[in-house]
Amino acid sequence: MQSHRLLRPIWPSLTVRVPLPSASTFRPLRFDPRFRPFSQTHCRHWPHPPRGPRNYDPHYQLSQAQPLITSGRLRKIVRSPSTHTVIVLSVLGAVAFYFSNIQTVPVSGRRRFNCFSDETVEATSDAQVKRIIYEVERSGARFLDDWDPRMAMVKRVMKRLIPVSGMENAKWEITVIDDPRTVNAFVLPGGKVFVFSGLLPIARNEHGLATVLGHEIAHNLAGHVAERMSGQIGTNILLYSLIFLTGGLAILGTQFFGGWALDLLFSRPMGRMQESEADYIGLMMMAEACYDPQQALGFWQRMERAQQGEPPEWLSTHPSNFNRIQKIGEWMPKALEKRQESDCQGTSAFADLFRQAMVRGVRIE
Repeated sequence: MQSHRLLRPIWPSLTVRVPLPSASTFRPLRFDPRFRPFSQTHCRHWPHPPRGPRNYDPHYQLSQAQPLITSGRLRKIVRSPSTHTVIVLSVLGAVAFYFSNIQTVPVSGRRRFNCFSDETVEATSDAQVKRIIYEVERSGARFLDDWDPRMAMVKRVMKRLIPVSGMENAKWEITVIDDPRTVNAFVLPGGKVFVFSGLLPIARNEHGLATVLGHEIAHNLAGHVAERMSGQIGTNILLYSLIFLTGGLAILGTQFFGGWALDLLFSRPMGRMQESEADYIGLMMMAEACYDPQQALGFWQRMERAQQGEPPEWLSTHPSNFNRIQKIGEWMPKALEKRQESDCQGTSAFADLFRQAMVRGVRIE
């Protein structure tokens, strides 16, 4: 058997030693994300949030949030010419709207702002009627039936006052609430009459009751509800203007103190003027309906005794009973003269005169 010789490989002798780079010169290969052979666009570098437990803490993230309204932004808005244009146009529009809705109250001759129609006010009072009925039923009080003598008394007085009110076409609804603890009565726009039984002992008779109901009807005849609604527009504009000027930083304080100050300076004095006008109109109406106007003095004197501890007049929306009695005493000669001139047939002479003067914007004495 032939033996084979082991051949020694020749490549070890051909081995070339290549020196390896040192650690300082070694640079590992990195992929360049900007180079993408199959794309014609460059890669976008999206910022990555730093990792850490704070990224998952909502309180920390909320503390790092930027405010929507800053002093710099407010200064930029205030100095902007667009803001100046908007303010000037708004002021001019408000002034034009105000003077286009000015009326003269015939009794006092004062100028007032009223932008609501009678139809709008009556639609608003419908919701108020439902609320009153709901509150009365919830309190456990009841409504008197037609056969009740107290209901019959109220209906007799209204039967004589409605013809002289100039509002014969209204849908009159008379409701008497059996609540001896409440001394109150009011007439909502549209002819909704509410009388609490606690008022009747102070009224004593139909003359005293005519004093109250004539006063409440006069509020509707003079459009005082619409005037109060219109006044709230101006009050809200002033209030929110104060909030804007403070940058919204003092919104709670502005709403509380600003609203209280505006109410004290505007709403309550206007309420006292309206009450005084209603006293005069109601006195003339009850005299035209042949009720004794002198008994109005007795009614308000009894009301003064019943309302002991009333607040000062400047804090109230109503004049004090003392000042009210003095005013009625000054108007009494004219009221007695009107009663003598009335034919007691239920004509609406004074109401018609009042409405004509309201349209013409003149004053009647």
